[in-house]
Amino acid sequence: MTLEAFADTILPGEKRFPDDHAVAGVSAGGGSVASGVLEVLAGPEGGLAPTLDDLAEMLNEHAEAYARRHELTSRADLPAFAALGYDHRVALVRELIAPDHEEREAWIGLAMFSTIAFDAAAHLHTTDAIRSGHPGLAILGYSGPDGDGLWRFPSFSYGRALARPHPDTTPSGSPA
Repeated sequence: MTLEAFADTILPGEKRFPDDHAVAGVSAGGGSVASGVLEVLAGPEGGLAPTLDDLAEMLNEHAEAYARRHELTSRADLPAFAALGYDHRVALVRELIAPDHEEREAWIGLAMFSTIAFDAAAHLHTTDAIRSGHPGLAILGYSGPDGDGLWRFPSFSYGRALARPHPDTTPSGSPA
């Protein structure tokens, strides 16, 4: 719940259910949590999986200290970071990523993985993510592949071709 609350602070979405404490519900549609941030964080590719429990514990310790400094009432039934209101979560994250914070790199790394889940659906094959309506890819306007599973772009993003295909390029777009 702590890591979901952090990810939702970076890229907020709408609550999944009425008593959702991890997702603050400050944005419509799916944010980082609905985009699969926990799967991305736990995957072996990013290398963060072994540190997730420690990061959650550290984040909750920072949240407890923040709540004491700001005289906020805490909830014993929730992790300290998830218990913070959205504006307080944002304020704490700003402290954690400040240039002079000694743990800055860890929190920026966690924030980057939160955006990767949304922007790239890194834990899914792109066609599967598009087919399932992945919230981040849908919001960003990713189009699906052609019927044969290949992506083709008949109109160039710059309005013109930037280079001619290599003469040995096959019809599938692969180099020979």
